[in-house]
Amino acid sequence: MTGQDFDRPLPPDPYSLLPVPATFTLKSADVTDGEPLAVDFSVDGADESPHLAWSGAPAATRSFVVSCFDPDAPTPSGYWHWTAVDVPADMTSLERGAGAVGGAALPAGAFHVPSDGGRLGFEGAGPPPGDHPHRYVFAVHALDVPSLGLSEANSAVHVAFNVYFHVVARATLTTTFRR
Repeated sequence: MTGQDFDRPLPPDPYSLLPVPATFTLKSADVTDGEPLAVDFSVDGADESPHLAWSGAPAATRSFVVSCFDPDAPTPSGYWHWTAVDVPADMTSLERGAGAVGGAALPAGAFHVPSDGGRLGFEGAGPPPGDHPHRYVFAVHALDVPSLGLSEANSAVHVAFNVYFHVVARATLTTTFRR
């Protein structure tokens, strides 16, 4: 391979490879499932996280983890764009821009871990120019513990590994973006 040859098979939906927990509903005032992201949610635009709202999480929920994952990144392991940890169980939404670091973007007790690019907080869509449209899977995981006992020093993969052992339900919304 020479240059930018992006010819490769599409990986499966990352959550299709895991056991199916209960599900609940995830919606957004900013993005629509199956539709392209607006440039505002990319590294070429405002680079901010979209509004997310969820409903129907099980009564056993003690906290949430909110994330955005690109399974189509030209890496063997995809690309984590955002992971917010220890979101309180009484939350049912995150406003647009909640992925920003600093200020009161996340509720008390919640925190971000770095994206795969090393950025704390939300890192907008930024597939390589000329590549096929990438999928961005926004997920809210309902957990059976109030805290995963992790910190900002942990990676998104470490969070995802710990979520696996505590997930009681999952809601996803998948969008696309191409440059």
